[in-house]
Amino acid sequence: MTSVFNEMPGSPLRSKWTWFLGLGVLLLICGLIALSNLLMATVASVFYVGMLMLAGGVIYLVHAFQVRRWDQVLFWALSGLLYVLAGICAFINPIFTSAALTLFLAIALLVAGVFRLWVGMRMRPLKGWRWIAASGVMTALAGFVIALGWPVNSLWILGLFLAVDLIIQGWTMIAFGLGLRS
Repeated sequence: MTSVFNEMPGSPLRSKWTWFLGLGVLLLICGLIALSNLLMATVASVFYVGMLMLAGGVIYLVHAFQVRRWDQVLFWALSGLLYVLAGICAFINPIFTSAALTLFLAIALLVAGVFRLWVGMRMRPLKGWRWIAASGVMTALAGFVIALGWPVNSLWILGLFLAVDLIIQGWTMIAFGLGLRS
């Protein structure tokens, strides 16, 4: 099996393999730091979500005064105000916000898992349907376990997700960079 990069000797990505490797090492280090202090990683992720909500709220508020009809202005302004308030809440009380986000995460995983299980069961005549059903069971089980431990686990769940994501992305970039080099 030949690589696309092997067919293109002058590929601009191939010459940048050290950047991918460096980024991977940096992401891996950040993931390990986050893993060593899950509470701080949770607070950092809550602050990140808070910044996004503040920015989104301001954009909604600006947009509210760009529409013509009063009922639309009211809808967009209220939506923007709610986003801004949620963003401020993330900075004022990150522990409460992490509890709310963890509960939303548990519910989302439960719903996604049940839906994926349903899709897998509907695909039963096809080969490989068990993989989809199994992934649905695992996702729903993860949501159920998170919901069982809520609100105590909200102090570390978001940080754990952030740490694991950083570690996986780090290994991915390292592997990609080394793959470009060869």
